[in-house]
Amino acid sequence: MILIIKSELQIKPVEKELACEFIRTYHYSKIMPRLCRYFLGIYAKKRLLGVVELGWGTQPLQTIHKLFPQHSLKTTDYLEIGKMCFLPEMNETHYFGSMALSLLRKWLQSNTECLFLYTLADGIEGKCGYVYQASNFYYGGFFKTSVYRDKQTFEKIHPRSARILLEENAKWDGVQKRNWLTHEFCNYKGIEKINGRMFRYIYPLNPQAKNILAAYPIYQHRAYPKEKELIWEKRIAYRKYVRIPQPTFNKDAHNYNSQVVLHNQYKGS
Repeated sequence: MILIIKSELQIKPVEKELACEFIRTYHYSKIMPRLCRYFLGIYAKKRLLGVVELGWGTQPLQTIHKLFPQHSLKTTDYLEIGKMCFLPEMNETHYFGSMALSLLRKWLQSNTECLFLYTLADGIEGKCGYVYQASNFYYGGFFKTSVYRDKQTFEKIHPRSARILLEENAKWDGVQKRNWLTHEFCNYKGIEKINGRMFRYIYPLNPQAKNILAAYPIYQHRAYPKEKELIWEKRIAYRKYVRIPQPTFNKDAHNYNSQVVLHNQYKGS
């Protein structure tokens, strides 16, 4: 068994190119967030063991307002873990993730004025956030999320990566715009729509943040979600879904995810 000594670990900024290469090698999702603020590397004796990308989702201000509707917080009041991944042998320790999050919180407290560290556990991938639970994050409930999957290649298509498909769907239907792929168009293209859950976690980084958090009973340390809260549904008709087992995805298929295609072309050049 690998033994990691916490005092030997160090977290520090890492070059974007190195971080992205690490993430695309070891993270289950190869698509990088667009709003990235920090790339941090976790090292032990100069060996890179893990990478964390911090930034925001597609609607940062809307996110913080939804989290704390009674307060006038700003985008700069929080950072979101967009990507976090480690070397495979670090995952096998079952405690390295907690060490990494402890280092991350201390780095944020020393180097930023953020009030909160926010993150999501991806239930569609079978994750309910055990690493955040073990690190004493507050749980803030879940919301439904959707992805698409190519029936032939099992490629996972995130709605953010479906712009070209949405444009094609709109032309196919004779309308100006589509925000979601229609069931008929998906059948035509051989694509499935799958629903799952995303689980919210948040950590207060200073006393002010703790006081704000105390005003919202929804955030708690107890009643953490477990595997029984993981639910998946597949669309079978317009607004009709059936429960399915956990779906599988082919991480190496990238017919629709152009960001991965460009990355692979760059590596091969």
